[in-house]
Amino acid sequence: METHQDYTGSKIGMWLFLLSEILLFGGLFLLYSSYRYKNPLDFHLAAWELNRVLGTINTLILITSSLFMALSIFSIQKGNRKLSILFLLGTIFLGLLFLSVKYVEWTAKIEHGLYPNSPRLLGRSKGEVLFFGLYYSMTGLHGLHVLVGISILSVMLVLMIKGKINQNRFVPLENSGLYWHLVDIIWIFLFPLFYLIT
Repeated sequence: METHQDYTGSKIGMWLFLLSEILLFGGLFLLYSSYRYKNPLDFHLAAWELNRVLGTINTLILITSSLFMALSIFSIQKGNRKLSILFLLGTIFLGLLFLSVKYVEWTAKIEHGLYPNSPRLLGRSKGEVLFFGLYYSMTGLHGLHVLVGISILSVMLVLMIKGKINQNRFVPLENSGLYWHLVDIIWIFLFPLFYLIT
């Protein structure tokens, strides 16, 4: 009975944490919407500077990683630890791939002089400066969350290899999966806001 209560407490704690993350990004989405409403043409012009192909690839990468995460949890619940480990490794790999693609995209923008406080960007309209400021802030914060998620999943991987997460004790993996799905959902909102709505 105590174990059940501990698991219930950890799940409630995770949901409360996720709620705080939703509030954080929700505030940023509202800020973005407000500035976009005031500078529609500038945001339109700035959005065309982003690489939609890389943004789409990263979207597919994160959606697939969420699928792998769900399959990892499903596999451990069914007692298939080896398959669960493989899916978790796939999730971690895709998370690293997402960050690599984002690095390539950011590097290209920086090489073109489009980064906060760069002379080229400051020479543009106020709306474009705001767009790229929000772009770097929000995608950067999201990237940090991806990095934290990869770290958490790596710890889960070690615990699974050691047998500390198994068919009878999988709630820590479930909670980690909830965090990873949140990271995916946040990107699902970021992608259209920056790349598609022009």
